[in-house]
Order: sequence, then structure tokens, then C-alpha cells
Amino acid sequence: MVVHFTDANFQSEVIESEKPVLVDFYAEWCGPCKAVAPIVEELAGTYEGKVKIGKVNVDEAGEVAQNYGIMSIPTFILFKNGQIVEKVTGALNKDALVAKLDGLL
Repeated sequence: MVVHFTDANFQSEVIESEKPVLVDFYAEWCGPCKAVAPIVEELAGTYEGKVKIGKVNVDEAGEVAQNYGIMSIPTFILFKNGQIVEKVTGALNKDALVAKLDGLL
């Protein structure tokens, strides 16, 4: 299940998470974001219990987007133990995302 992160819950859901976290920064109007959305949904099911996978709508969670310097979307940030492991901008295919998620484990 994809978690929706907001300005209000980002600290508790991402930074304080005991599991690694993949955060997908997106917007409803973003074409490439819509293209990767089904992949993110599928991987959330595949990695359930191992990696927390969620999304941040940059139009609704501007504070989080600004704090992490999100200038282009989609942007993916991988966190482990509350720290950024990797930040990637642009639409990634399933294989690329799987490789990054496996690298977190």
C-alpha cells in the first residue's frame, strides 16, 4: 500500500521510520509522474513489510518539497535510518526502481 506523506506526517512516517523508505515526489498535473504511478503502486505491494513506499504531492506538501530541494518531478528520495541514501530526478522504469529498493535492503 502506498502511503501519502504530508507536511504533518513526514517526520513520523519517513524520518522516524524503522524501515527504509522510498518517497515519490509528484503532482497530479505531471505526465511523467502519472506514467510511473502504477509502477510505484505495484512495488508498494511487492515490498510491503520490507520498505515503506509513499508519495508526496508537491502542491499540497510544499514545506517538505522545499526542505528537500525538489525542483523537478518526479523525484525519488530513498531514506534509511532517517538519512537520505539517494535522490533521483526523472521517471524511472520498474527495473531501475527495483534495483534501488533492493539496494536499500
